[in-house]
Amino acid sequence: MTQLTFSPPFTSPSQVTEQLRSTGYAVLSPADVATWVGCDLQELMALNPDWQDLPPDDFLKDGGRYRRRRHSCFVVKAEGAVQQVPHRPHWQPVEYNALHGGMQRMFGPMLPATVERPVWTQLMQALARLSDDVFAAQPRTEPWFLEAHQFRIDTTDGIGRPTPEGAHRDGVDLVAVFLVGRHAVKGGETRVFEATGPSGVRFTLTQPWSLMLLDDVRMIHESTPIQPLEPGAYRDTLVVTCRRGNFQGADVMDGDRPQP
Repeated sequence: MTQLTFSPPFTSPSQVTEQLRSTGYAVLSPADVATWVGCDLQELMALNPDWQDLPPDDFLKDGGRYRRRRHSCFVVKAEGAVQQVPHRPHWQPVEYNALHGGMQRMFGPMLPATVERPVWTQLMQALARLSDDVFAAQPRTEPWFLEAHQFRIDTTDGIGRPTPEGAHRDGVDLVAVFLVGRHAVKGGETRVFEATGPSGVRFTLTQPWSLMLLDDVRMIHESTPIQPLEPGAYRDTLVVTCRRGNFQGADVMDGDRPQP
């Protein structure tokens, strides 16, 4: 049976800020992601092998074995300096993640070989600049707090769920979802809805290093399950969130007060 897919509504790098302000989301093609970041696309593609050895996600409450991930946190200061902070748990309140909220989930950190690449610093800086343009008063003096998640969703259980919590918000300012790659899968459709309105859009990211950006206050998002077309099917993504003030959960995790 032929699978119906909807093409992503790509915008140009020069229109990303205005698109986010007007609609709450923006989507970039891989070539335009590289232009927007200020790097060569091959520099981004060189990160892809770092998704091959992600450890299992041991916190899935649905009992699944389909998700592998790493997680690290960064601060981008007003002058653009990027600092990786000491490894810390990922935490979300129940109102943003009904399935896994309220848990201090300590995942394996991203590998030094990944975060020490110059393109990684460029990526963090590009997301902070965009957050400045869309959300921050000018001139900005406060840092942005970024959480980066490497995900591999596979089909070990016959089906893989990119968003087992369903349609959700993340409790941050900006959400960036990069499709790093997909192999022998069907499904994985991205769905974006207004949090307080009727409008929505659906599309499937298929090209490595295509990107969806979201105003998390205004938009709800989810990705549909994936199914294998052949053994060994998977979908890899990089999700980076940007938040003002502090990392989410810093006010509830005892002794955890990351400093910019």
